[in-house]
Amino acid sequence: MLRLISNIAGSLFYEIFRAQPYNATLFDKWVMEGAAPALPESLWLYKKLLSLGIKVVFLTGRHESQRNTTASNLKNVGYHSWYKLILKEPSKYSGKTAVFYKSNEREMLEKKGYRIIGNMGDQWSDLLGTNTGNRTFKLPDPMYYIS
Repeated sequence: MLRLISNIAGSLFYEIFRAQPYNATLFDKWVMEGAAPALPESLWLYKKLLSLGIKVVFLTGRHESQRNTTASNLKNVGYHSWYKLILKEPSKYSGKTAVFYKSNEREMLEKKGYRIIGNMGDQWSDLLGTNTGNRTFKLPDPMYYIS
């Protein structure tokens, strides 16, 4: 089975905090509003991948407590189906880097027999580490860096 992994928080949604330093508290509050519009190009790519029979996995650093809001927001802006929506479990990844977390989750997908054909994100932590797929695609985000 083919899978494309994508980061939600930076890649698929406009960030309203681009002119300010990253602030986790404000970002979490914004996430819970569930009103982030989709990037048109990312939505186009998502639809194209689905038309080709590729199953999309969203792997995000958003916390598990934000699952319902995130899923609703995705559906409301046009991301109506996906194979898996992976959110971060703080109890499992507390004190771990984003690279460790995302590498571990990609490894678990591959151990289940899935092949990652593409991986895109706006942070290097989305693309570095292990089990990154056949190709990686770095989207620009000049405003903040997540390790």
